[in-house]
Amino acid sequence: MSLAKQLLGILYKDKPRLERIDDYLHGRHDDPYMPETADAEYKLLARRSVSNWMPLLVGTPAQALCVDGFRRGRPGELPKGNDGAALPEWDHWERSRLGGRQSAIYRGALSYGHSFALTEKVKGRVRSKGLSAMKTAALFEDPANDEVPFAALTIVQFPRGDERGIARLWDSRNEYRVTFKSLSDLDSVKVQNGRRHGSSECPVTRFAALVDLEGRTIGVIEPMIELQDRINQTVFDLLIAQTGGSFKVRYASGMAPPIKRDPETGEPILDENGAPQPLPVNLNAKRFLFSDDADVKFGTLDETPLGGFIESIDMSIRHLAAVSQTPPHHLLGQIANLSAEALLAAETALSRKIEEFRRVFSEAWERVFRLAAELAGDTVSAEDWHGEVLWRDMEQRSLAQSADALGKLADQLHVPKRGLWRRIPGVTQNEIDDWEDLREQEDAELMLAASVRRATTPPTPVEFSDVPAA
Repeated sequence: MSLAKQLLGILYKDKPRLERIDDYLHGRHDDPYMPETADAEYKLLARRSVSNWMPLLVGTPAQALCVDGFRRGRPGELPKGNDGAALPEWDHWERSRLGGRQSAIYRGALSYGHSFALTEKVKGRVRSKGLSAMKTAALFEDPANDEVPFAALTIVQFPRGDERGIARLWDSRNEYRVTFKSLSDLDSVKVQNGRRHGSSECPVTRFAALVDLEGRTIGVIEPMIELQDRINQTVFDLLIAQTGGSFKVRYASGMAPPIKRDPETGEPILDENGAPQPLPVNLNAKRFLFSDDADVKFGTLDETPLGGFIESIDMSIRHLAAVSQTPPHHLLGQIANLSAEALLAAETALSRKIEEFRRVFSEAWERVFRLAAELAGDTVSAEDWHGEVLWRDMEQRSLAQSADALGKLADQLHVPKRGLWRRIPGVTQNEIDDWEDLREQEDAELMLAASVRRATTPPTPVEFSDVPAA
């Protein structure tokens, strides 16, 4: 009971912060500053001023994260004949459809700071799935360093009217069904008797983008909110200036406007104060003003320059790129006249950031694979702390360049050729397995052909004249 209350209390405490992050991720930003007497036109421009950069800050590193295989450690101690896609761990991956669903786990961790994966047995098959940070909480004895949570809870259904909310709770041995009226009403929490979940530890794994030594998880959105607000404010000011002052204003002084007259008598029509009612002047780009009064003066007012607003927006976006370690050309789209060296330098910070995410997410996936092996009954693989996930190389290089580089590694440094197959751009684990099978088949065919030639080739006769005399 106390664990369920603690975990629901964590969700209640984190709810405002996570909802704010979620709002900014989906373009529901705070309004820019405007006068208290702002009319409907101001509010319309405020809605149009939102330039949501947050999905790009999340998507840029997330699109470079793709697990493409798993390699066991300590091959001498593990069962033979289980490589690549034939591994039970990788079979669990394929059955869980994590090839496509892994991206949602990364995007959740990058957006909110953390996400979770649940590994369990469903209808006799081991499967894993992602859990949202907005519905899931975990308790750690040492949240900065522990990999295994003490307990975890995820909400299956939020309360609706008189219907109680439903959650699932796991500890190191059992799973429990939890019901509650609301996150704020912890006295309404009820926990039903648990059942064994089959793992020796809590089956929920945390994917944290960044964990500091206080145990706080930080994503890529929360630190960028202030910069996003600055960009929105500048865009709003630009729209105000563009709407109200981006064109020349023509004016006339000393000229009385035309007034409304009675169509029958020609007399002026007066308003309630006894003053003549002026007619609206239909003035647009195709019309011009004229008057027969010599005292009337005409002139124009210059438009408001917009270049300063545009430069301010570019500067704010560059600040956003620098702080988030996103190459500026990803945000601004300016890649003209950039050399290959300049592009490489611009991508260096992003590559380091992606490599950091791969390190922390690798540890999480390796725990998922150990949990899957344990649930499948493979006790040896469940204790394999040397296994590692294989990340797909997402860098865009031509096949000719890669082939040339890999050929030099094989010829000049004598790196085994089969060990370089994984470094071919775009190759998948299943393709490597097919190549292994084809290579073994070709080797068997070559050996058979050599044996047939030896069996069918008659021996070369020996001439006695060629034998040296004794």
